[in-house]
Amino acid sequence: MKRIFLTLTIAFSIVAVQSCGNANNDSKKTADSINEAKVPENIDDNDMATTPVAVNEDDAKFVTEAANGGMAEVELGKLAQQKGQHADVKAFGEMMVKDHSAANDELATLAKAKNITLPATLGTEEQKLRDELSKKSPGDFDKSYIEDMVKDHEKDIKLFEDASKNLKDADLKAFVDKTLPTLRSHLEHAKSVKDKLK
Repeated sequence: MKRIFLTLTIAFSIVAVQSCGNANNDSKKTADSINEAKVPENIDDNDMATTPVAVNEDDAKFVTEAANGGMAEVELGKLAQQKGQHADVKAFGEMMVKDHSAANDELATLAKAKNITLPATLGTEEQKLRDELSKKSPGDFDKSYIEDMVKDHEKDIKLFEDASKNLKDADLKAFVDKTLPTLRSHLEHAKSVKDKLK
């Protein structure tokens, strides 16, 4: 019975991830739920239909959080390239797309190797921010985008610093330690652009 319930839960979660059109669907939360169901202690020993994640639940949650944030940086960077008026804002957006796409690809490869499900689309908060920024007038966009990039990178650095101390998986920890200097550089760059927009 437990095996049937778990299989149905996973199947429902996969359907939920694929139905991206639902405004109430948070892809990050869905990915977290799928990963939680795949944690070894949540799987019946006789259940061959589910391959467990190769990391603990906290490590898997970090991966979904980092993937969601990285996806948002790329989407917002593309928006900055389209809507930005100031050359430094456009260049910063281009850097976000390039650097975060590379980090996202590396994280996706790690996630696949560890059997961690990643968010399929932006989380609810990140999509809301993208929608709000896309409605800004060209004059207001640059300041709003860069202010968000400063806040977002401060949050990302904290997430990655905590992960560097707490992650159990050596491969994920190596990814974090490799990525942290880039995030710190992005924060300094964002602050520099923000100062130019005053």
